[in-house]
Amino acid sequence: MSFTILTDTSANLPSAYLLEHQIGVVPFTYSIKNKSYSCLDTEGFDAKKFYKAMRMGADVKTSQINLQSYLSFFEPYLERGEDILMICMSSGISGAFHWAEAAGEELLKKYPDRKIRLIDTLAASLGEGVFVLRAVDMRNEGKDIDEVYEDIMEERHRMYQVFTVDDLMYLKKTGRVKGSVAIVGNMLHVKPLLKGNENGEIVNFAKTIGRKRAIGDLAQKYNQLVKEPENQVVGIAHADCEADAKMLEELLRQKKPPKEILTVMYEPVTGSHVGPGTLALFFMGNEDVRSR
Repeated sequence: MSFTILTDTSANLPSAYLLEHQIGVVPFTYSIKNKSYSCLDTEGFDAKKFYKAMRMGADVKTSQINLQSYLSFFEPYLERGEDILMICMSSGISGAFHWAEAAGEELLKKYPDRKIRLIDTLAASLGEGVFVLRAVDMRNEGKDIDEVYEDIMEERHRMYQVFTVDDLMYLKKTGRVKGSVAIVGNMLHVKPLLKGNENGEIVNFAKTIGRKRAIGDLAQKYNQLVKEPENQVVGIAHADCEADAKMLEELLRQKKPPKEILTVMYEPVTGSHVGPGTLALFFMGNEDVRSR
């Protein structure tokens, strides 16, 4: 293996895939009633129970990955003489990337012959995870660490992330909504539409009436902005709304079917910020797609 690919649990990839391709994962952590948890095994995570608890009022608190966690995570690979490509959650919604940079700088003093390449994907969930898939494919094609790094650093600006939530209060509570965002209530069935902007921040850009129409709007954005769908893996993440995810899958396949659709349940940390009922779509568009 020419280099090691690492990521964090926000990438939301199936555990079996991570194991098969020897991708190391550092966990974000969360706590309920002062008891701390992490979720490195997405298949073993009881998502329905978790989101049911949230709907019943469970107060979920999260913690970002700190400097010591990154130091402990990175160093065993460097000790074995491996170079590191670390694919990270957006710096626009978490301070964790700052600590990854600090850890990399500190460790390179001790291991000056090694390479540590850190990628701020400006994304979360499968917006991040799709780049892990891309890195694996490129490594399998024989690309070196710098080629993969440069490719993803350019391509990350083409990742479009659009989603709808049942209740903006989860994002408001944790400060993940940026810009001028009004509190959107449930009366009249108003559903907000949000996206990741050029800086990897979450912004509310529209609202619609009714859940079915909101799902249709996600598909419409895909049809308007997707580029070369036949060559890409499109991601869908949902927070315990499987029927809605299937509806979205069907809509995507009608006009511009992608090469593959990867659908996952939101892992608990990212899921606790967006809230139960969230439905998100991730695909590649043009270089300016994040501003549209």
